[in-house]
Amino acid sequence: MQDSPKYAVGIDVGTTTVRCVVGHLDATTGTPTIVGVGEVSNTGMRKGTIVNLNGPAQAIDDALGEAERMSGYQVDAATVSINGAHILSTTTDGMIAVGAVDHQVGEDDVARLTEVATVGKVPANREILDVVPHSYRLDGQDNIKDPVGMTGTRLEINANVISALAPNVTALQSALELAKVTPNTITPSVVAAARAVLNEQQLENGVAVIDLGGTTTSVAIFEEGDLQYAGVIPIGSNNITNDLAIGLKTDPEIAELVKLTHGSATSQTGSETVSVKHDKETLEFSRSEVDEIIEARLEELFELVTKELKKAGRHAKLPSGVVLTGGGAKLKNIADYTKESLGLAVRIGAAKGYGGVAEHLDEPQFATAAGLMLIDAESGHGRGVHQNGGRAKAAADQAGGLLKKLFGRLKA
Repeated sequence: MQDSPKYAVGIDVGTTTVRCVVGHLDATTGTPTIVGVGEVSNTGMRKGTIVNLNGPAQAIDDALGEAERMSGYQVDAATVSINGAHILSTTTDGMIAVGAVDHQVGEDDVARLTEVATVGKVPANREILDVVPHSYRLDGQDNIKDPVGMTGTRLEINANVISALAPNVTALQSALELAKVTPNTITPSVVAAARAVLNEQQLENGVAVIDLGGTTTSVAIFEEGDLQYAGVIPIGSNNITNDLAIGLKTDPEIAELVKLTHGSATSQTGSETVSVKHDKETLEFSRSEVDEIIEARLEELFELVTKELKKAGRHAKLPSGVVLTGGGAKLKNIADYTKESLGLAVRIGAAKGYGGVAEHLDEPQFATAAGLMLIDAESGHGRGVHQNGGRAKAAADQAGGLLKKLFGRLKA
């Protein structure tokens, strides 16, 4: 009897947009092929956090509905993103005695050590999303990546703990429950985006992923194969739109059109005015004024990005430079501006190389959803296809330490 087909799902719950990607997993290799994509506008969120459950719940349901109709699968569980300035990256350490001199370190010892390194180190009102071990030390031997199977008496760990405010995690879980979806894993959006756009060499050399969202900008730094730092800035591309609306004395809808049509991260040459059509009316604006407004907001944003890099001790110290993702990465000349601002090599990141219905998947705004789908596939949550019925509530399965394992298996 043949096994039913397997699929994996990623849901990117953004402040302005919810995106869903469904991947069919090859029965032999487990390689995903994109079979369903959904994208809908979102409401009820501010700067990455939920302030009204009904908006995100409806958007999640609608995005999944689009992806389900395209794929023919009934989705009841997924790997989901979380965002917001409340996400915290904390360096921690710990030590345990593992037994007699000839004691062999086991998985239970590592789990106990991880608990020691986190209990009391992370505030009680925070939910731990992941613990990323940077290195272990066994009886004085440093820089051990995996101590399981080694023998010794004293085991130490140096790790990075990624956490989020518990009420914000609970609100996200509640919105998912209303949409009848179980979160297999909850992952920071920028870490998921990194999974889709980085290769093994970049992860080893040192690289930063900057996810330019609608109302937030997230930064994740990787080095020696591990996540070293993650942080979120409460400013995004919508702030540029709002500044344009104020500066040009026009509606946000028209300001967004100006940004998408004529906006540039660097000053442009050409005619002194730019024009857009709205409701059969042609509106004209000063090109220099548009450029000046965008540049002022980007200058503020990248000053904060620089602070995040300095906080992580990696400012101007990333050999593989910066990879930009998110809808804000579509702004014209944003790579050139970032290169000048941060003094690093820059490229636009996007999920590529997938077959199926991946028509828009190679655009930077889909990097997070694609990465979430990959994490869902690689963490062993691939599910059989439901032949009948809608999405059913399943048991939650929050897994710790997934990101390190996933990135460890990443192929260049």
